[in-house]
Amino acid sequence: MKAKLLFPLLALGFVLAMAIYFILNPSYQKSLEAKFYYEIGNYKEAYNLASEAFSLDVYNRMASTIMAQSQTSMKYKSYIEQAKSYLKEINAIVSKGEISDADRAKIRLMSQIMVESYKKLAPSVVTDTALVDEARNYYKNFEQLLEKVSR
Repeated sequence: MKAKLLFPLLALGFVLAMAIYFILNPSYQKSLEAKFYYEIGNYKEAYNLASEAFSLDVYNRMASTIMAQSQTSMKYKSYIEQAKSYLKEINAIVSKGEISDADRAKIRLMSQIMVESYKKLAPSVVTDTALVDEARNYYKNFEQLLEKVSR
């Protein structure tokens, strides 16, 4: 009877020891905090905390993953912010009425920049789908705009 209980108790003890190590290890504490910030969309803070966690323990794969995902998400966020800025500028140009050749060239250049920048983005399975979708929508808008301006 004691032999039958020994293995499950040892396994349970091992799992508890791992859980305690995970909770008390400062590297993993920072990783969990980084994961929280990543989930709420504060990618810069998530990257900073994951980087600290990784510097404490280079074998912390959770920190490594969060760092990589935060970097990718920050690139998407930056792309979206630049797209909004360019669209605001393009709308200001269009609202003036007639578009000059210089304005047309400026719109074409901004559209080319955004189309090429999008091609450099590389989503992964864990990248926030809302960010990826929003970036894709801006890309499609700039692609259509580029097509219209290039005629």
